[in-house]
Amino acid sequence: MTHVVTENCTDCRFTDCVTTCPVSCFHGDDERIYIDPDVCIDCGACVPACPVQAIVELIDVPAEQAKWIQINAERAAQLPVVRTKQPQLASAEARRLELGL
Repeated sequence: MTHVVTENCTDCRFTDCVTTCPVSCFHGDDERIYIDPDVCIDCGACVPACPVQAIVELIDVPAEQAKWIQINAERAAQLPVVRTKQPQLASAEARRLELGL
């Protein structure tokens, strides 16, 4: 199994989760982060670290978010690993409020 970064991460890019990952499975672009399913060991340490509840275990991904399973796999393979906390996007706090979190 693995975990998936869902829609909630878009326009946030909080990277609190990457600091909890023991295997460095997170990759990122300018808008969000992704989990490499081939590296993720399904430890779940990242889930409570995400301030916008964007990370979900594969078996719990809602049907309307299922597209993110493939997107994570594809984008992670193309992007650099993110190992340390980075500045969140300027829109991150507004996005968190929009999500009601």
